[in-house]
Amino acid sequence: MMRSLLLVFLPLLLLLLLSGTTVVEGVGSKQKADRSIVIYNFSNSRVEVSWVNPDNGNRALMSEPNVLHGASFNLNSYVNHNFEVKELPHSKTGECRQASECRSAIFTVNDNENQHMEVNADFEIVHKDHKTQAQADAVKMLDACKIKAVDELDDTSTTTTTTTAEQALQNMAECMQAEVLKQLKDIANEVSFEEQTRKKMGGSYENYTCMDFDLDSTEPIERGFWLDPVSQRNQKVGILHDRPASKIHVIDDFITVEECQAMEDAARPTLRKAVVADGAGGHSVSENRKAMQAGIVVPWDKEDEKHPIATISRRVYDYANDVLGLGIEEHGQENLMSIQYFTGNQTAAGGKYEEFDQYLPHCDGDCTGDPHKYAGRVATMVMYCTVPTKGGATNFRNSGLHVQAKKGSAVFFSYFDNETGVMDSGFTEHSGCPVVEGEKKIVTQWIRYGVTKEVPWTAYNSLGILYSEANEQDYGITPDGSQA
Repeated sequence: MMRSLLLVFLPLLLLLLLSGTTVVEGVGSKQKADRSIVIYNFSNSRVEVSWVNPDNGNRALMSEPNVLHGASFNLNSYVNHNFEVKELPHSKTGECRQASECRSAIFTVNDNENQHMEVNADFEIVHKDHKTQAQADAVKMLDACKIKAVDELDDTSTTTTTTTAEQALQNMAECMQAEVLKQLKDIANEVSFEEQTRKKMGGSYENYTCMDFDLDSTEPIERGFWLDPVSQRNQKVGILHDRPASKIHVIDDFITVEECQAMEDAARPTLRKAVVADGAGGHSVSENRKAMQAGIVVPWDKEDEKHPIATISRRVYDYANDVLGLGIEEHGQENLMSIQYFTGNQTAAGGKYEEFDQYLPHCDGDCTGDPHKYAGRVATMVMYCTVPTKGGATNFRNSGLHVQAKKGSAVFFSYFDNETGVMDSGFTEHSGCPVVEGEKKIVTQWIRYGVTKEVPWTAYNSLGILYSEANEQDYGITPDGSQA
């Protein structure tokens, strides 16, 4: 009886393992629509590959020359596209292996990665991808542990007792745990290597893209529209990067000339050197920040009067909530920030030119893959008001993305996984290329999660700890983020 229960329990463990494999692959991630496909021909015949037009069923030949037996054929396509693999007659006999007709088979590109199509001797297409490979590995792992468990039961006696069955289950669980840990370790090593490689390449990418003033913005992986609930305008959105903990969007015509002018006028009297978190809970002036900035208090009491600063701020929170679904309110948030870069780092006091003004690589929030610090930043909106004639692009070097400044447009990027509460691991690290000719003036909103009207962001230090709890009543930081 116990032995039967054990053998029934094994398939349940297999299902659990397979479902776990799928979840680890990426919950809520949005993948690119284009896919790379490899077709392996093991049919013992020559074949050709054609795309099937979904509208009329016509075939468009993709393989030229034909794919010989034992050879492979690579192509790039899109999810849900259909292709036909068709057997060709023998070059000498003019006949196919089945005299009646040449065989053919259809396959559909799915949403998974690493897709391989194997055409076997029966002219059946075996579709493999990263998920089926993970499932095959899981079955192999479970089968090996199952054999060990059954052998242990057979070795004990003809009668399986509760104790021996429980021990067999325990041993099987330990066997599976050891195998899973080994695979997780291999995956962790591979991910760590890829992350290090990506960051090393990011430095070279940064230098190359900033020097190419004619380089266009990176093409979006997806395009769409966002409906502004206040103005009822549909605005074009380009999605450049979309992962659970990191998203990068470009929105056209997000900020108006009037709104930009209102921000510049409000900022002019208080422009000062930008500051950053110092890692010890406070803020300091950094060489990474060569721009001038001024924090602007949003006049929410004039929102009903359509005050331009309140209007643009509302638009920022509406967009962020549509993307993140966190229900973030404006209460307790950081002020809107006017940030201005000048050619040769011309200071607001006027006249002194130093090196070219730029914003060196940095993260707006934590980007180490750690859990979110309460009341910390989770997203940023950068809006372009004045753009330089040369330079001033925004780079996300670890993601390989380049965004040319375009007047009136905005870049939104988030660095928080709202399912797991974990921060980005470096994909949203960004920089501003040097302003070589002209000026660059932007409006930035850093968006925090967890702040309230009663306990605003100024109540926390940069480590996410309340000043009162840390017994540190004042770091000398004013509400606009500058040092007092």
